[in-house]
Amino acid sequence: MNTKTTKKTTKKAARKPAPKKPRMSKSAARAEGAQRTKAVQTAKAKPASVGAARPATGKAAKAPKERKPKRVSGLDLAAMVLADAGEPLNAKTIAERAIAAGWKTTGKTPEATLYAAIIREIAKKGAEARFRKSDRGLFAAAPTSGKGA
Repeated sequence: MNTKTTKKTTKKAARKPAPKKPRMSKSAARAEGAQRTKAVQTAKAKPASVGAARPATGKAAKAPKERKPKRVSGLDLAAMVLADAGEPLNAKTIAERAIAAGWKTTGKTPEATLYAAIIREIAKKGAEARFRKSDRGLFAAAPTSGKGA
C-alpha cells in the first residue's frame, strides 16, 4: 500500500506590521522624558492657598517626636579638655581625655583626627580659633577676650 502522508499547512492571516516609530536621538529622548515628568509633576501639584487649613484625613495628630540631645563634637570636647587642663597638651592626651568625657568615635586614630581638626580650625579662624599652638605638637586653649559678658 502506498499511503502518502501530507503535511497540513495552515495559512497565516495576513498581518500588517505596525508602523515603526522613527528612531530618536538620545538628547531628544531626554527632552521628551523631561517634558513628560514636568507634565506629571504639574498635574500632581496642588495650589495651596495661603493660610488654608489642611483637609482632615481621619488620622489623629501625631505627638511631636522627642529629640535626642545634640551630640557634642570632638572639637567642642577638645576645647573643654584644654580649658580644664590649663596647660598645653598633645593631641593624643586631648583625644584620650575627650573620649573619657564622652566623645564617641569609631576611627582607629582619633588623635590624628583631632589633630587635623584643630589645625584646620586654627588655619581657618586664625585669632578667633578656640585653640592656639604653643609648641611643636602641643595645643592650648586660646585666651578668651571676655566678649560674652
